Amino acid sequence: MEWIADPSIWAGLVTLIVLELVLGIDNLVFIAILAEKLPPAQRDRARITGLLLAMGMRLLLLASISWLVTLTTPLFTLYSHAFSARDLIMLVGGLFLLFKATVELNERLEGKDAQGTTQRRGAKFWAVVTQIVILDAIFSLDSVITAVGMVDKLAVMMAAVVIAISLMMLASKALTRFVNSHPTIVILCLSFLLMIGFSLIAEGFGYHIPKGYLYAAIGFSIIIEALNQLAIFNRRRFLSATSQNLRQRTAEAVLRLLSGNKEEADLDPHTSSLIADYDNTPVFDPQERRMIARVLHLNQRRVGSIMTPRHDIEHIDLSAPEEQVRALLDKNQHTRVVVTGGEEDLLGVVHIIDLLQQALHGQRLDLRALIRQPLVFPEYLPLLQALEQFRNARTHFAFVVDEFGSVQGVVTLSDVMETIAGNLPNEVDTLDDRHDIQKNPDGSWTANGHMPLEDLIQYVPLPLEEKRDYHTLAGLIMEYLQRVPQEGEEVQVGDYRLKTVQVENHRVQKVHITPLAQPEHNYDV
Repeated sequence: MEWIADPSIWAGLVTLIVLELVLGIDNLVFIAILAEKLPPAQRDRARITGLLLAMGMRLLLLASISWLVTLTTPLFTLYSHAFSARDLIMLVGGLFLLFKATVELNERLEGKDAQGTTQRRGAKFWAVVTQIVILDAIFSLDSVITAVGMVDKLAVMMAAVVIAISLMMLASKALTRFVNSHPTIVILCLSFLLMIGFSLIAEGFGYHIPKGYLYAAIGFSIIIEALNQLAIFNRRRFLSATSQNLRQRTAEAVLRLLSGNKEEADLDPHTSSLIADYDNTPVFDPQERRMIARVLHLNQRRVGSIMTPRHDIEHIDLSAPEEQVRALLDKNQHTRVVVTGGEEDLLGVVHIIDLLQQALHGQRLDLRALIRQPLVFPEYLPLLQALEQFRNARTHFAFVVDEFGSVQGVVTLSDVMETIAGNLPNEVDTLDDRHDIQKNPDGSWTANGHMPLEDLIQYVPLPLEEKRDYHTLAGLIMEYLQRVPQEGEEVQVGDYRLKTVQVENHRVQKVHITPLAQPEHNYDV
């Protein structure tokens, strides 16, 4: 063990560690790009697994130095060039790097990487790890051969590999986060991999490219990218002082786009760069964003999704005694009253102002003489068309009927406006079922079962089918259970658990919505 006291051994160890780190940077960058395809909970595990596999592979190769020597033995000759096993590995590795780097560049340049959520859901952990293992095999061979050529002691080689990989593990998470948060750096790194792939293929055919040339090109590119990142930083600093200007420019561009002036709606380079570098900070406040989203989706909603169901309609039966009718009118707090000729026959509506005029003229109470016929909407009528019919008819009230002509509920102009602006105050003390949702201290939600799903997803992003025959939270639960639920029953919808907490007369009144905890595995080293 006297070699431990040899200064040259320690100098060789330090030099070899530095070289191992330099040779492993490209490997680490590619691991970061591959791991980014996985869900967040699996990325750290894939990163650490890949680096541990790299360490094990390099130690295994170092333990079989005699076999490494045979890799340089010519196997066959083609066009006066003798190919060894090492040459073949270099060729295969170079082709693999070219293929993977080209595919990744294509995804990013074609904009396919914008579908991040879909891609990560489809990415398989072991498929990504397998690609990392193949990449490790390519870079491990180059790294181990470098170690064998520099140091004679096997223990020194193994110590250098272990220390270098450990340092890479410590820096890998920060490097991964930095690379994936800067798209231009990802493109630059993929270009480096293309260059390295070409160099491996050239070396496999016997054309040795000095590493200094590669590192000089990489270093120059890094300097250019550093200047680019400095320019982005200065733009962000400028943006912090001009947020109102950005807000105005964005609003004008959206309005021009909505008016059909697509050419004029294109942002100028200055504004588009400000938006791109705004660090994901919202330009508009939450209420404005919700209103804009509701307006843009207005024509995708149907009157059936915002109507007051027939079961909840307050009505007056003309066949009831006059005392009962007067008592109902006395409790009424609406400007219009639905009038029926029995429990099933909806005759029309009576305006309270007509009742007032009838009383002022000293006439007896006669609701039948004041009945007006409201508009009649099919339940699948889009809201924009309903709004237009309200405007043309100069009325604010409509019956909603199904395909058989049966009245399913009523809808008013206020219902349409609440779809855009949210819950509007009125004289009635009770909260509208469509806006009855509260957030609990533990992060869960308690919502009314009659709340429309289009309004619910403004608070809880449940995955919904585009074409469905139900509109409310209760309908969603019934669709999953295929029956009327009982109190305490649960269903899982996406990443949320829905539990019925109040059911009255087969009607779901209250639902408890709890986000399912996502396990966050921490593989920090």
